[in-house]
Amino acid sequence: MPEPEGLWLVRHGETEWSASGRHTSRTDVPLTATGEQEACDLSGALSAHWFQLVLSSPRQRARCTAELAGFRPEIDEDLAEWDYGDLEGLTIDQIRARYPGWTIWTGPWPGGEEPADVAARADRVVRRVLALGGGARALIFAHGHVLRVLAARWLGLAGTEGRLLVLGTATLSELGWEHGQPIVRRWNMPAAAIAVSSL
Repeated sequence: MPEPEGLWLVRHGETEWSASGRHTSRTDVPLTATGEQEACDLSGALSAHWFQLVLSSPRQRARCTAELAGFRPEIDEDLAEWDYGDLEGLTIDQIRARYPGWTIWTGPWPGGEEPADVAARADRVVRRVLALGGGARALIFAHGHVLRVLAARWLGLAGTEGRLLVLGTATLSELGWEHGQPIVRRWNMPAAAIAVSSL
């Protein structure tokens, strides 16, 4: 089957918890006023393109980002953020006070998802996009860690290799193909950079 043209990824706009570095998964925090403006700023670049499939995490911060950017996404539970379990709401400094040297990629994950769990969800999303076939383009609104895992899986890497792909709020990234090889076309682009790019 011919490959789809590409997969575009948008991390949601700023929330109070993302601004303060608190790990946010199940907690359904809203966008800040800054986050709402960030989402609106994405609409210019995105509105110039047609997407055969637009998906969002069920969390309001992702859904509202999609809506403010001009889309009515289909909700996909597989795009929920990595479940941090007992670490929900904590900053990395607070977590490392309990678990020295901790990262989300290496754990531990008390009461939460392990990397293989998140990668399995990402794989289902990738398969859904690939099933669109040749020339199709998909757009996803979700969260930092799950999108990093998804990008790694698109590239055929272990989900934990998402550790190499930093992702800011309200940024746009584009995954695609070159000569049959999955690639990263653009990564972690804020609206201001998108406006002056060839995107």
